[in-house]
Amino acid sequence: MRKNNNIFWQKTLIKREDREKHKGHKSFVIWFTGLPSSGKSTIAHNVEKVLFELGCHTYVFDGDNIRHGLCSDLGFSKEERKENIRRIAEVIKLFLDAGIICLTAFVSPYRQDREMAKKMIGEKDFFEVYVKCPVEICENRDKKGLYKKARMGLIQNYTGVNEVYEEPANPDLILETDKNELEICVNKIIEFIKNRFLLEV
Repeated sequence: MRKNNNIFWQKTLIKREDREKHKGHKSFVIWFTGLPSSGKSTIAHNVEKVLFELGCHTYVFDGDNIRHGLCSDLGFSKEERKENIRRIAEVIKLFLDAGIICLTAFVSPYRQDREMAKKMIGEKDFFEVYVKCPVEICENRDKKGLYKKARMGLIQNYTGVNEVYEEPANPDLILETDKNELEICVNKIIEFIKNRFLLEV
């Protein structure tokens, strides 16, 4: 994307490290990826609740919510999905600079797009969590009926039906939601965060 040569980055008087110290924890992003209805949003929001109760400053970036506003002009072609992830990554960079713990819940089906987000955000701040679940179980969980519509040909480019999902090659953590209850998955994320000393400044 071409940048305007007449626009310059404005330096701030308060550094990210100062904001993290003020909040009492580091800022980072847990990037949940997986098939639709695998449990990404449910886990992300429940992890946020635990972190919030611990006094952390958090925000969940939910795929559907983002597409209601910031990315409402985008469809689901491969290029539009890439632009969706690019915009999200840019916003997350600002939230990280503000000292916020970011939790994302996006299908983000392509490895290349997730790698792009990781590169944009920075490897030390980006933790990829694969919410793994067989497509058959995801489809049975689907309260919105989107899998059914996709199989009827009413939705095109639907991941898991008529669009591929590329599994992460080397995720930081794998949550198998067909085998583990929600509470166990949430606890695994909290344990992961604590083991990485991300709640300490």
